[in-house]
Amino acid sequence: MDIIFYHPSFNAETWIDGLQQRLPDARIRQWTPGDDAPADFALVRQPPVDMLQGRKGLRAVFALGAGVDDILGQLRQHPEMLAKEVPLFRLEDTGMGRQMQEYAVYHVLGWFRRFTEYQQQKAQSLWQHLPNYSRKDFSIGILGAGVLGQSVAESLKIWGFPVRCWSRSPKDLPGVTSFHGAEQLGEFLAGSQVLINLLPNTPQTEGILNRSLLSQLKPQAFLLNLARGAHLVEDDLLAAIEAGEVKAAALDVFVREPLDTSHPFWTHPDIAITPHNAAVTLPDEAMDFIAKSIATLEAGEMPGGLVDVTRGY
Repeated sequence: MDIIFYHPSFNAETWIDGLQQRLPDARIRQWTPGDDAPADFALVRQPPVDMLQGRKGLRAVFALGAGVDDILGQLRQHPEMLAKEVPLFRLEDTGMGRQMQEYAVYHVLGWFRRFTEYQQQKAQSLWQHLPNYSRKDFSIGILGAGVLGQSVAESLKIWGFPVRCWSRSPKDLPGVTSFHGAEQLGEFLAGSQVLINLLPNTPQTEGILNRSLLSQLKPQAFLLNLARGAHLVEDDLLAAIEAGEVKAAALDVFVREPLDTSHPFWTHPDIAITPHNAAVTLPDEAMDFIAKSIATLEAGEMPGGLVDVTRGY
């Protein structure tokens, strides 16, 4: 079994050594330009087109991340890059779920207990109690009910918040009020005090966090974007905060990264930002998943994480 590896920033030696320990019978190499030798599996992030194009004998491709918008974007521009019969897999959780839970719980509790506002008061030397929010009215709406969305929902349920989710197709999640399809999106938004975005990045979801959508949330809502910067119309968020429709936001992803030093988000008192690190790929967990998935494929079965290229996730 031959495996090729390519990532623009990961240490290839670390990954190849780790995978070799888990797959001792495999021949694993770092792909370099001009390498067209046989390979059964490819592990990639933003691969050059000629790495995969015309490669015979390729049995599967693993995208080294939970999101696959990068490689799907490449496929839209270069459909010949990957044969249609070759399955594409994404990393399914591999420790990202726990990280997303931590990030979401931190911000939701901070907003619920008004910690950010108290920090703003501290800067003014202002000693003043703020009214408490009602837990039963502090409803959490999660856009996207995939593996990560479900994980975040579980972490917030235990704090007693009403949790709801919206997805393209119906979901049945214990303790979570589920909505699906365009016809139920308005009802979902109208009952959400906090909106957490965990949608996949597809042509259909680009720009979905716009002024029209934000205005449908409960008054003085909170926004947490953990998915992709392309989902958010940034000027619309600023306008929604100015209009009082959105009270505060926490953003981990942006249309352009790194965020330009002159961007108004940096100095906005009601917008928290982090440098796209809400959940990062954990090498050991990712390598465990990949090794197990390859073993499953070798046994003639289908592992989790299969991407529907047409739907975009």
